[in-house]
Amino acid sequence: MNNKLLDRIGLPSNLAWGYLGILIFMMGDGLEIAWLSPWLMEHGFTVQQNSLLFTVYGVTLAISSWFSGVLVETLGPKRTMWIGVAVYILGTSGFIGLGVANDFNYAMMLIFYCIRGFGYPLFAYSFLVWIAYKTPQQRLSSAVGWFWFVFTGGLNVLGAYYSVWAIQNLGHINTLWTSIALVLTGAVFALIVNKDNLVLKSGRSTDDKLKELAKGLTIAKEEPKVLLGGIVRTINTTAQFAFPIFLPTYLSDYGIPTTTWLGIWAAIFTSNILFNLIFGIVGDKLGWRNTIMWFGGVGCGITTLGLYYIPQWFAGNVWAIGAMGILWGALLAAYVPLSALVPSLVDKDKGAAMSILNLGAGLPTFVGPAIVGLFIGPMGAQGVIWILALLYFTSSVLTYFIKLPKESNEIVLDSKVANQNFN
Repeated sequence: MNNKLLDRIGLPSNLAWGYLGILIFMMGDGLEIAWLSPWLMEHGFTVQQNSLLFTVYGVTLAISSWFSGVLVETLGPKRTMWIGVAVYILGTSGFIGLGVANDFNYAMMLIFYCIRGFGYPLFAYSFLVWIAYKTPQQRLSSAVGWFWFVFTGGLNVLGAYYSVWAIQNLGHINTLWTSIALVLTGAVFALIVNKDNLVLKSGRSTDDKLKELAKGLTIAKEEPKVLLGGIVRTINTTAQFAFPIFLPTYLSDYGIPTTTWLGIWAAIFTSNILFNLIFGIVGDKLGWRNTIMWFGGVGCGITTLGLYYIPQWFAGNVWAIGAMGILWGALLAAYVPLSALVPSLVDKDKGAAMSILNLGAGLPTFVGPAIVGLFIGPMGAQGVIWILALLYFTSSVLTYFIKLPKESNEIVLDSKVANQNFN
């Protein structure tokens, strides 16, 4: 790879093979995300059962996301990522072999999908911490943009496109099995071909390591702005994990079949991965907070409402729905600078700060399905959409208060100067 070219476009050349590994790993992890729910409903499952399945998965994913940062601090990134690979394979094998292939044994499906949830955060988010440590601050937003480019590209785009081919040629169950091969291929690139190494503090006692783990909990109290960042990150992708559970059914009422929905979903995140790069650069130019507040919070709130009303206003026109979805996917990427903003709030304990951010990245897999499960019955699709939109608008307000120490000091100094001039 041309190292100078990679560095020039904001992708750290020393971690390039790791980025490729994340892309392939997440392709395997996300190949069923857009079709699992409607497929299970074809086999007699209800929306509430699907919501519960994704909710328990999200609980363990959130826990794993929380501790991924501090586990990197205690075990190092490569060990933590290998643990993620092993847990993913265990959970996936049980989910398919003892659950889906065993006459859709729901109890086994719940248990092993729950275990599977520990997998990808330990792999992917540990690499994100690695990036945060090895990238200069002035290029961190761009480097993070590239991370979310490959992460989302694998999870929601390549996984969806691959599934269209694989389901037709291999069938649903065999398609699920191929995820393990993709995950192992990604691990080889990220952990073996990638020769970069992150050396953290060594020779620490067990007590020191336990204190480091505790930091993943206590930093939210010590640094309230880090906690705000975690809340905003949770809101960021809550709709992403809520939409696949109820939007395909809602759109089918307007003549949009599941196969067409898969195409729309892939188009949404094709847009998203491109704008992950664009908003990474925009964030470095226009300011991280401004990008998140206006493009992310306000923009996603408006386009979320659009995904509900456009099918009604345009009588199920695929092009109009697709255009609104693509715009939503683009604006979803405006939260990318958050992964640069939060670790920059602290001088040390960046791993702990990233743990809060990673928790925010994991919680949507629980919060999104939970919102659908709780409110789809009494409020319908319209009520769920409005809840998701209001969350986006709330994130804009919260982001206003996430100021870097330098920005806070400048505000204080400006206030003092104004008072002196007034006196």
